[in-house]
Amino acid sequence: MKKFIVFIVIILSCNHAGIDWSSKAAAEIMQADKDMNELASKEGFNKALLMYADDSVIKPQEGELPVIGKYNLEKYWANKTDTKDISWQPYKAEAAKSGELGYTIGNWKYATKDTVMYGYYYTIWKKQPDGKWKFIVDGGNNTPKP
Repeated sequence: MKKFIVFIVIILSCNHAGIDWSSKAAAEIMQADKDMNELASKEGFNKALLMYADDSVIKPQEGELPVIGKYNLEKYWANKTDTKDISWQPYKAEAAKSGELGYTIGNWKYATKDTVMYGYYYTIWKKQPDGKWKFIVDGGNNTPKP
């Protein structure tokens, strides 16, 4: 038992010994972003983002002040129409050496029968105590057609 406890202490102290967790975390973040996109195509953009939002989320809004906090974001979107017409594709993910924070960037497309819009986005992710990733900031802008 004593050897097992020593082993656990060594493993837990490794994070403080300079182990670089960033590659694993970046891959997890990239997958979380793709999973959120897939959920949005099935359940709607607002619903998907709320499922992946950290409680302390900051969501900039075009021409408005940012919405701060998941509860406030849920209230903000309560009377707004959700959409399944937006999709996105991350093309880069990076994470801090600790593996606790990271970001994705990518392109989005909003396409309906009458409208097609394009844009660029960034999402900052935070690892949760249960090992899942939730985003703490998500924003972007419109761009010309790629």
